[in-house]
Amino acid sequence: MIRFCITILLLGQVWLHLLQGKTCHRQILEHAIAVGPASILPVLLVNGFAGMIFTIQTARELVRFDAVSTVGGAFALAFCRELAPILTASIIAGQVGSAFAAELGEMRVTEQIDALHMLKTDPIDYLVLPRVIACSLMLPILTIIGLVVGIAGGVFAAEQFYQILPEVFLESVRNFLVIPDVLIVLFKGLIFGLMIAVVGCSWGITTIGGAKQVGESATAAVVTTWVLIFIVDFFLSLLLYEKPSF
Repeated sequence: MIRFCITILLLGQVWLHLLQGKTCHRQILEHAIAVGPASILPVLLVNGFAGMIFTIQTARELVRFDAVSTVGGAFALAFCRELAPILTASIIAGQVGSAFAAELGEMRVTEQIDALHMLKTDPIDYLVLPRVIACSLMLPILTIIGLVVGIAGGVFAAEQFYQILPEVFLESVRNFLVIPDVLIVLFKGLIFGLMIAVVGCSWGITTIGGAKQVGESATAAVVTTWVLIFIVDFFLSLLLYEKPSF
């Protein structure tokens, strides 16, 4: 509970420092490379195979009801709106969020963060804010890339296993997936990226102890982020897709 309060306070500090323009642009670029190009392979693999798996399961049922033309639409509604953002965010949480927590945790236990204070350097500006900005900017891009690869995987599976032409599949996707859905995917990527960075950094800078506690902080940061991703996605889905009953 204390760490959750610290996370909320850290988020507020990040917004305040961001509005004041206090950040290191060189650090942002370094972390953007770590979040983006260094993490793209698992994003591509997971989204590609998830797209194929989801298409196989969906097409099997729809073909039984002679609704081949809606396979792409069902894929668009579920995979593009929900699975692609969640899968991509989960991968980045495991790879990048844990790294943020471990790096800052090691700096905390080795008193490097205290040394920054003595040098009159704010750790929020130098350590936290660049990571938050880099993760928030790169995750929407990775989500869109994962979405495209997932659709490609769906097209491949539909054609290979159910003889559904790519034109039919993609036309169904276009009929169901509209521009606002893509904007929502980008928005989710931004929110999830912000969550991953803030939770990872807050768990790291609050680490107390030694090497064992650094590992525990990294693990706790990943688990906490995964839980928050699903909770936040639930409320976003209610807010963005649930129609009012009145």
